[in-house]
Amino acid sequence: MADYVQQRLEERIPGLEQLQRVGLFTNAEIKSLLKRSTALEYKLHRTVLSKDDFIAYIQYEINVLELIKKRRARIGYQFKREDIEYPIILGIINVFRRATSKWPEDVQLWLSHVAFCKKWGTKSQLSKVFSSMLAIHSDKPSLWIMAAKCEMEDRDSSENARHLFLRALRFHPENKKIYQEYFRMELMHAEKLRKQQQELEQAKIEVGEYEFSPEILSGKLAEVIYRDATQKIKGAEFMLSLLHIAAIFDFTKELQDTVLQDLQKQHTDECVTWDFVARRELDAAGAPELQSAQGRASDTNRREERCCAVYEEGLQSLNTGPMWTCYVNFCLERFKRKTNVTDLKEKRRQRLLGVLQRAHDAALLQESFYKTWLQVLLSSEEKELAAQVAVAAARRFSQSVDTWSLSLQTLVGLEWEEAGPLFQEAFKHVNPKESLPLWQLQVEWSSVAQTPDQTEALFQKALVSPVPAVSTALKETYLDWAYRTGGYKKARKIFKSLHEHRPFTKAFFTRMIRIEKEQENPRMSNLRDYYERALREFGSTDDDLWMDYIREELSAHGSPENCGKLHWRAMKSLEGESVERFTTQFTLLQTGHVQSQSGQA
Repeated sequence: MADYVQQRLEERIPGLEQLQRVGLFTNAEIKSLLKRSTALEYKLHRTVLSKDDFIAYIQYEINVLELIKKRRARIGYQFKREDIEYPIILGIINVFRRATSKWPEDVQLWLSHVAFCKKWGTKSQLSKVFSSMLAIHSDKPSLWIMAAKCEMEDRDSSENARHLFLRALRFHPENKKIYQEYFRMELMHAEKLRKQQQELEQAKIEVGEYEFSPEILSGKLAEVIYRDATQKIKGAEFMLSLLHIAAIFDFTKELQDTVLQDLQKQHTDECVTWDFVARRELDAAGAPELQSAQGRASDTNRREERCCAVYEEGLQSLNTGPMWTCYVNFCLERFKRKTNVTDLKEKRRQRLLGVLQRAHDAALLQESFYKTWLQVLLSSEEKELAAQVAVAAARRFSQSVDTWSLSLQTLVGLEWEEAGPLFQEAFKHVNPKESLPLWQLQVEWSSVAQTPDQTEALFQKALVSPVPAVSTALKETYLDWAYRTGGYKKARKIFKSLHEHRPFTKAFFTRMIRIEKEQENPRMSNLRDYYERALREFGSTDDDLWMDYIREELSAHGSPENCGKLHWRAMKSLEGESVERFTTQFTLLQTGHVQSQSGQA
């Protein structure tokens, strides 16, 4: 081992001498570098090898390269690269090779090797690295694509890229991404050749001696890939993905027309086909450039009508939920587009409302669209129709808490008289464990639309709910309502009736504390009672609660001598990280860095 390390270090000496001779490193720096390299080299030759040692060596040597690069830029010296950098780069590549041989399953290690070769100008090594990596990781399509892109973009070899894609397809004959990238690569190659031909023609150079195949220039190779891909991978979405790639290039009109024709022949049973064909009408050639806003709006409306005609044709043969969803989405997108022309805006609104109504009548309207429908109706002041839609939506999706909440909120906002019975209907259908939003909404409605006795009866009913989340959350709401309608006495009465009715939230107690402190003469005995009850429930985890209690005792109506006892109790009760947080806050309070209640006042 020592002999090998010594040999490696001796091989580096000429390069290190050059670093000192040209003034990039000092003698002390060379010695330090040699010492560090020796230590790292020895680690790479232990009996038991560690991946971290290899990574540490590579990172150190890369840092040396970066430092040399900065020193060169500073002194303006750009010579002797083969003597100085190249041996270091070669050494790093050898370490990478050893590491990937020892841990071939580590993809990140391979990718780091690739990144290094790209950055430090050793692109000739890239093909070898990718070849070794793909021999082990042939099951990963993304690595095949990366290797092919590297050949095309970094090494300027479309032939090698093509061979890699063909090999990849042997392992992954039905992988969409490989076909898409292969298709894109052939079009990029054709575009590159077209530019080369154009440049030669502009320079008036005879192009006869250069071979520019008309088939390649027109994208025929890409069409072959398209044919092969669509035979193996069915579906309109995949075909459309290839069409979108082809549309990036300006010489692929014939290819795009071919794909579009195949799409309309083979996939009329898929909504994405109709959606794509319909939206193409927006880009179809229309009237010449119109100067007036009214004229442009009229032309836009005609285009949108043509789109809708395609959707209507699609619905005749494909009356499905996804097809209606595409149609509604199109109308919604156009409705949201800004326009200053009132007539166009109104036509878009009417078109959207009409499609929503028809989809609903067909029982094929997606649940999420009902919210949009209600928003449009309410913004148009169509209250009666909004109420009807709200009820219809709730009954259509009777088990959905979200839809019931939306519908009931709408009806409550419209002050609809029949909201009460609908709340009862909602509770019959939804899962009780998910019913909290409906309880909260019903309480809010009842406090406005019903008598105090009816609202109180509703609270009492909620408190005996078998769902803990409902009874817990509504305690605080009940307390708030009691204070708002009956004042302090009623709030305290409600608190007393509930303070043994578990489970609780911290907010239930803190709300009563705030109510007490809002009084002209708050009673400290009451505050202590509230704090003690809260600490009984949350004292083992909530350090803030203890700190609030201590601050209360330090305030004008408290007894500061009680703080020591509270601190002692807190330290006994708190658990885990809350002890450390409490200790920090208490120390800051004692040193004056955190104000007490009286200081804040």
